[in-house]
Amino acid sequence: MDTKPNFKNSVLGIQGNLLSFAMKLTLNKEEAHDLVQDTTLKALNNEEKFAENTNFKGWMLTIMRNIFINNYRKSARENTTVDNTVDLYHITNATDTSYNTPDGAYACNEISGILAKFPADYREAFNLHIAGYKYEEIADKLGMPLGTVKARIFNTRKKLREVLKDYRN
Repeated sequence: MDTKPNFKNSVLGIQGNLLSFAMKLTLNKEEAHDLVQDTTLKALNNEEKFAENTNFKGWMLTIMRNIFINNYRKSARENTTVDNTVDLYHITNATDTSYNTPDGAYACNEISGILAKFPADYREAFNLHIAGYKYEEIADKLGMPLGTVKARIFNTRKKLREVLKDYRN
């Protein structure tokens, strides 16, 4: 028995629910429509992965949520800059308005100076972490065990807290 027309009808019948959920996720009408379109396409391309007698709506909403999360992570990575310069030039010249104040610039320079004194392995792992990379990605990129990456990031934070304790409010 050919289930393709039934599957396609189910996908078309849930479009309103998908759009409603997409609006909650994106808060933007055009992005919501794009997300619905991406979800519909992915569902149609993966029809064979849908198990009969399961929650179709839940399956579709899970696809949408996963697409949204993946797009968000991709966007975050694309908009993240990792400063690998020796003197952390890009960090000290940040365009964020909090750094454009004299106090903010001074604090940023001081933090950058403190980080520059840390061993390179600790500094690299910490910079990648604050740039938004996951622990596993940092471990792969630096060729270190996952536990070593976590320990270095933890120890760098701890040391920064100690050194910068006077900055706390």
